[in-house]
Amino acid sequence: MSSDKGKESVEGSSSRSAAATTQPSRYESQKRRDWNTFGQYLKNQRPPVALSQCTFNHVLDFLRYLDQFGKTKVHLQGCGFFGQPEPPGPCTCPLRQAWGSLDALIGRLRAAYEENGGLPETNPFASGAIRVYLREIITVPRDFQLLESFSTHFGALLYLV
Repeated sequence: MSSDKGKESVEGSSSRSAAATTQPSRYESQKRRDWNTFGQYLKNQRPPVALSQCTFNHVLDFLRYLDQFGKTKVHLQGCGFFGQPEPPGPCTCPLRQAWGSLDALIGRLRAAYEENGGLPETNPFASGAIRVYLREIITVPRDFQLLESFSTHFGALLYLV
């Protein structure tokens, strides 16, 4: 009897470990969700866009579409809180996706595109335009904040020169 009990627990643990090894990693699961979301986005376009017809412009439109679900407040130049890292109150400036989130998303979609039969040389996620867009997301707000800070602190000096 005791030998059957031990045998049962060994078999049970081996079947659980086999199930655990077939479970996709967190990264793979996220990549699949992202790929499915992008595919759904293309299908919802009017007219629908086939993956073979997808260009970097569709990817840029998708990234802009995702901004509405972002949590990062980007103060516009005319906002009273522009340039303040900790604004004292709410404003109507838009929420955006964080740069790091978009950068990681593009990396996952770039890999998923090729894993799903796309050629590296036609990968719209690997386009130079996407890298420029990501670079602008991180540098433009920072440049505006630096300009605002500079003009606030050193504006009087500009009139002396």
